Amino acid sequence: QCTDGYEWDPVRQRCKDIDECEIVPDACKGGMKCVNHYGGYLCLPRTAQIIVNEREEAAAESTSGRNNVIRRTPADPQRAPPNPTHQIQCAAGYEQSDHNVCQDIDECATGTHNCRADQMCVNLRGSFSCQCPPGYQKRGDQCVDIDECTLPPYCHHRCVNTPGSYYCQCNAGFQLASNNHTCVDINECDANNPCAQQCYNILGSFICQCNPGFELSSDRINCEDTDECRTSSYICQYQCVNEPGKFSCVCPEGYQVVGGRTCQDINECETTNECREDEICWNYHGGFRCYPRNPCQEPYVLTSENRCVCPVSNAICRELPYSVVYKYMSIRSDRTVPSDIFQIQATTIYPNTINTFRIKSGNENGEFYLRQTSAVSAMLVLVKSLSGPREHIVDLEMLTVNSLNYRTSSVLRLTIIVGPYAF
Repeated sequence: QCTDGYEWDPVRQRCKDIDECEIVPDACKGGMKCVNHYGGYLCLPRTAQIIVNEREEAAAESTSGRNNVIRRTPADPQRAPPNPTHQIQCAAGYEQSDHNVCQDIDECATGTHNCRADQMCVNLRGSFSCQCPPGYQKRGDQCVDIDECTLPPYCHHRCVNTPGSYYCQCNAGFQLASNNHTCVDINECDANNPCAQQCYNILGSFICQCNPGFELSSDRINCEDTDECRTSSYICQYQCVNEPGKFSCVCPEGYQVVGGRTCQDINECETTNECREDEICWNYHGGFRCYPRNPCQEPYVLTSENRCVCPVSNAICRELPYSVVYKYMSIRSDRTVPSDIFQIQATTIYPNTINTFRIKSGNENGEFYLRQTSAVSAMLVLVKSLSGPREHIVDLEMLTVNSLNYRTSSVLRLTIIVGPYAF
């Protein structure tokens, strides 16, 4: 079987071309002439001259008047042309070769083209073409740049046109993918981690965060220590100490930190103190003091703990209070006023007697007021704020009289220790 346009030649035992111009009636219409071609035929204007290289061994140079076709056999180096003295005429763009055949003129190689310096010469059979380099297009006889940014495929973000080409650019935080068109997010946290502490990648950018106790600086990258001590004056009860990323509260001597921020008095009398055997330890807010176990002074004698009695057998005692009881108490500095701080009460109640109370000494500046609350008791009231550290000794006297002109008195010597702080 032969392909379309060929038929079997039983003599040569091979397929040969079918001359459709001979067997197809009126193959070309409109005044066109039919030119047979390998495997088919062409319809061309009657004025056209076609040069066809025949590859049939028996073909010879001939001119067909019907088709105005010059058919020639390619030069055979083993065989001289049939008529070497006959000069053939070649069409425009061809020239006679040494073998007396027409061959194409390469105008691009010979320099006989008229292409501009910015154009490329492309040789054609019988002619040449002036073409623009890639990225340019012909406009008239000039090559102008093609703006690829107006043509698909479009850049994902930005397109930059260049002479003869273009390239894509991505917004900040993105980079070009392998296709040079698409933009993909840059994970700055994995690439170079610009943050001083914590880095979180987001689409097209990143955000920095700081560890607890730090805050972002103005550059939004570095972290600065947060001075918690400056945010509030009440963050610590006594003193705030700022540290990198945190803070701590400290307390003055005699106190310990409780709950991280509060100061609590240390009871040195229960832990360690320097009191002697003949002294008692009294703890107050922020410290302690040592007082004699026997506070009695002549002519008083110790009858029980902290109680001194002046014997009636001693004549000196007749003008002195019968008993002196020593008591100790501590209050915080700058305590709010007025404030009830101590209650005095008769320990022995006699019938048909009247008790009166007064501040005998220690109230020269009027810090205290004694308010009688019943027939046998009174309340010491602080009426002026006291600042420590300071010690006040106040004598509270109870006078007892009856209808028989019996008169006696007792003194409670109250030592008030004002701590150095309001806690």
